[in-house]
This record gives sequence, structure tokens and C-alpha cells, in this order.
Amino acid sequence: MTVSSSTAVTVPRSSRSRLRPFRLRAWGLAVVWLFVLANLFLLLWMVLSSLRDTGDIFAHPWSLPSSVQLSNYAVAFDSGFGRATLNSILVSVSAAVVSVAVAAPAAYVLSRRLSSAAGPLTTLFVLGLGVPGQVLLIPVFFMFSKIDLVDSLPGLCAVYVGLSMPFTVFLLTGFFRSLPQEVEEAAALDGASPARTFWQIVLPLARSGMITAFLLQFINNWNETLFSLALVQSDDKYTLPLALARFIGEQQYKGADWGGMFAGLCLIVAPMLVLYGWLSQRIISGMTLGIGK
Repeated sequence: MTVSSSTAVTVPRSSRSRLRPFRLRAWGLAVVWLFVLANLFLLLWMVLSSLRDTGDIFAHPWSLPSSVQLSNYAVAFDSGFGRATLNSILVSVSAAVVSVAVAAPAAYVLSRRLSSAAGPLTTLFVLGLGVPGQVLLIPVFFMFSKIDLVDSLPGLCAVYVGLSMPFTVFLLTGFFRSLPQEVEEAAALDGASPARTFWQIVLPLARSGMITAFLLQFINNWNETLFSLALVQSDDKYTLPLALARFIGEQQYKGADWGGMFAGLCLIVAPMLVLYGWLSQRIISGMTLGIGK
């Protein structure tokens, strides 16, 4: 006589609770990679479309180019993209350099000098992050019109510097707080003044954070459209976003040249993608280094 029994295998509740975060993480990674692949597909489609003529784009939108049309980039440069590229480089680099040069001393003082004014000033800079640019557009335009800075690249550069101050000071303040104070104390014991300590010791240590701040402001200035659209009026002073907007407007009257339009988009997007792909690890590390301070 035999007795058969069946036993059901159950997973302990503690094991199921440990598995749940892994499942959520797997779903999260799947969503992220789906988003990344979608963006890569759109980027590839934009590049391929910049090498095709308008008829080919509409006849076979998802196929490879039947013939490579490098003349689209010549059309884009002839439409003002060449001069606009130089203007964008000049304004973006100048504004980013001035922003970091002005924000670094302010951030260092706010992070190291424990005075009664440091807290309110830091809060003031943080509050500046929440002010939308649309609110500042009309006051800035009227103020610049009185001092003859409308339709000038230095005026546009000054606007970019002012708009970047809250974020740049906030970013560098957290970065300076992450630096060890023992190095500054040793410099003070050796007789170094606060100014000499800042220029010769702190700034070299903060190079990674300052490069991160510069790159973020450069990318933001490169893509900015609202203030450049309101303040710049002459064709020879257009930046790349304005040159693209003008090119699209001209095509509405001349017949849409979609290949040239995609070529202009590539001229705007490609440098930023290359820059970020080259220095992405430095940007991420610079933004997260002072997060725990």
C-alpha cells in the first residue's frame, strides 16, 4: 500500500518582495531603451533625409536615398547657415565663458563664507531658476532699446549671461561645497591670501565642475531661439535657429525644399550631439559630484 502526496511549492513573501524591484528595474530599462532607439531612429532618418531631394522624401519616406544629394548642404550654407554658424559659435562661447567667469567667484563665496547673507543670496539664485524667460522678454527688449543693444551680438551675449547666472551659480555652489576644506586651510597656514587660494588652488580643483557649467551653458545658448528672435533683426547677425526659421519661411514662397531644411537641421543638431557624446561622462560627473553636499 502506497501513499502519494502532492506538495505545492510556494515562494516566500520575502523573496517576492525582493524580486519586485528587479522587475520594476527591468521594465524601466525597457522603456528607456525604447525611448533611446526611437530617438536614434529619428536622428538617422533626419540625416538620410538631408541627403535626398524633396520628391524622393515624399515618394519613399522610409527607404534609403536613391541618390546622395550633398548639394542640400550647399543650399543650406547659401541660405545664410554659414554666417549663422559663426555667429552662434561666437555668441555661445563668449556667453558661456563670461557666465562661468562671473559665477565661479560668487559660488565660491556662497559655499565657503558662512555669513548671514549667504543663505538668502543662495535662495535668491535658486528662485531665479523658476522665472520663465517669457516674463523677461518685454522688459529686456525695452531696456536694451534704450541703450542701443537691440540687434547686436554683444547685447544677445549679455542676455545669455544674465539668464545663465542662477543655474551656473547654483551648480558651482554645490560643486565647491564638495571640495575638501583641508587644502584651503593648509594654504592659509602657509600664508596664502583668500584670493590667491581661490585662483591657484580652488580653481584647478574645480576644473571639472567649471567645464561642466561651460558645456551646459554653451549647449543652451546654441539652441536658444526666443530672445534671439526678439533682439536680432539683421540677416548678418542671425544665429542658427533664426537662420533655420528664415529658411523655412522662404521655402513657403519658393516651393518647399525639404532636403535643404533637413540639412539645416543637421547643422544645428550634429555639433551638439558630437560634443555631448564626447564629453557626456564629464558632464554627468560634474553635475552629480556635489549632490550630497
